[in-house]
Amino acid sequence: MQTEPKHDSYDAIVIGGGFYGCCVALLLREYCARVLIIEREDDLLLRASLVNQARVHNGYHYPRSYLTALRSYINFPRFVLDFQDCIDSSFEKIYAIARNQSRVNAFQFYKTFSSIGAPISIAPKSIKSLFNHRLIEEVYCVKEYAFNAVKLRKILKQRLSALGIETIFDSSVSHISSRESDPIRIHLNDRPVLSAKHVFNCAYAGINDLLSNSGLPPLPMKYELAELALIEVPDPIKKLGITLMDGPFFSTMPFPSRNLHSLSHVRYTPQESWQYQAHFSPARYSKPINLPSNAIFMLKDAQRYLPSLKDSQYIDSLFEVKTILLRNEIDDGRPILFRKDYGIKNHSLIAGGKIDNIYDILKKIEESDIFKKAINAFAS
Repeated sequence: MQTEPKHDSYDAIVIGGGFYGCCVALLLREYCARVLIIEREDDLLLRASLVNQARVHNGYHYPRSYLTALRSYINFPRFVLDFQDCIDSSFEKIYAIARNQSRVNAFQFYKTFSSIGAPISIAPKSIKSLFNHRLIEEVYCVKEYAFNAVKLRKILKQRLSALGIETIFDSSVSHISSRESDPIRIHLNDRPVLSAKHVFNCAYAGINDLLSNSGLPPLPMKYELAELALIEVPDPIKKLGITLMDGPFFSTMPFPSRNLHSLSHVRYTPQESWQYQAHFSPARYSKPINLPSNAIFMLKDAQRYLPSLKDSQYIDSLFEVKTILLRNEIDDGRPILFRKDYGIKNHSLIAGGKIDNIYDILKKIEESDIFKKAINAFAS
């Protein structure tokens, strides 16, 4: 495992070895001779890329953000094709609409996704019977998959290695700096300073820390310390992924990397939330987190709608800091973040709220004038 860079300078350095950081590096390698990923953990995809519901979105999760739903629907088949070896399509995905407190009703939900062409149909009686009909307005069968994050890591490591992209682990960037037309300087903790013509900050929850430490203005972000419960579900729902929309409700679906089901709840998954402040940084949760679980509350509430969950067995909980752009608090959308030349020339910020956003991000990078200039520079 590489812990030291092979060179002092690079064409491009990517900060953050999550899914986005790896995919950005793969794109950059098409144009750059020297590309380096700097990851603070001891392997790739160990944080937010691992600790999530492992859902390959097809839009259904975002009935209140038409653009997010549409982009997911467009990106879904491409992601499934590009990463087919880590895709789990062995279950049926179900979306149920609650009679009360839901921000969308059954008609709105069906109309939204049928209008964009996403597969959706009323569930058969055998599936409807699993729900408490007094609390559920309608139940739909849709097309949505899960991904195995461990297999996804293996795929990405093979692709990075095949292209000669360097990755150093256990390496934390303290700050970046630059003087006029000089390359950007990347200051590592306990390591020599590196330089790069272009830097891509893909550190997700760590984006604002790096900005603040570099004397740059932080972005308006909200953070949630989120709990993902892992459960053994009873046989009637073992081959189902179920999401109850669209308010203070829950979702349970296969979590392939652990051969379990995940369970999240809008009310109980966020254990605390805050807006960015340097003295209350997400970095306080940079180490493994051992906190009391809210899983019992998730299960108790979810059982009201899906009674068979009472026979589930709680196994474990995973905790991670979820990052949300404040402008999406109202519509629950998950657009991409791409800011070029942020505070320093050739310094770009990149983030997305879900895994299939990656294609929108890569397209933005390729279309940006900074990237076109970089291609000419690298070619010369």
